[in-house]
Amino acid sequence: MKETIMKSSKFFAVAVLTALAAFASMAQADEADGSQFAAQVTSQRTRAEVQAEASTVSSTRNFHPAGSDVLPPMASTVDRSTVHAQAVERARSGDAHRGEATMM
Repeated sequence: MKETIMKSSKFFAVAVLTALAAFASMAQADEADGSQFAAQVTSQRTRAEVQAEASTVSSTRNFHPAGSDVLPPMASTVDRSTVHAQAVERARSGDAHRGEATMM
């Protein structure tokens, strides 16, 4: 009889601890969604003003920031047919590099 009481008290203790752990995890789950931090936003601009500003951003954006190493296009002094003829001649002579293999 004493063993039965001892086993049931241990079982009861484990059940209580399990219930407390489950309750604690539910309390934390409520805080994890961030709903208590919901911000109330009041805008000073209309929706049309924001959309108008957003439509101009892509046309005025500079993709190469100041100080970057992007060079402006250079004006060539050789016409297109001359460059093409040189490329054909080089390809026929076997002098041209293939793929990414270059002289090192």
